[in-house]
Amino acid sequence: MRRKSSALILSTALALALAGAGFAATPAAQAAPQVSVGVGVGIGVAPPPPRFERAPPPRRGYAWAPGYWSWSPRLHRHVWVGGRWMRVHPGYHYMPARWQQGPRGHWHFSAGYWAR
Repeated sequence: MRRKSSALILSTALALALAGAGFAATPAAQAAPQVSVGVGVGIGVAPPPPRFERAPPPRRGYAWAPGYWSWSPRLHRHVWVGGRWMRVHPGYHYMPARWQQGPRGHWHFSAGYWAR
């Protein structure tokens, strides 16, 4: 009985200590972007201007998908994703990835896709 109560007290103390450490490690005011989740992910930080990429010479059967800025939740910033070749889909054209600002000021990302 005494062993169970000691284990219970120890586990409760450990849980409280860990919970308190989590609150102490989180500053009251962080300079982190706002993120909203709904139909897609919206962030409160505009992407940087697109980087210049010289498109390589054309390749038969492939389309060039230009690079774009992607949001990295782990790094809390935009990271550049370089352009790449994509196999052509006959009867379709490629719509590149893009960012759009929503009515509430959040930025929403639309991945590239093939359209008719």
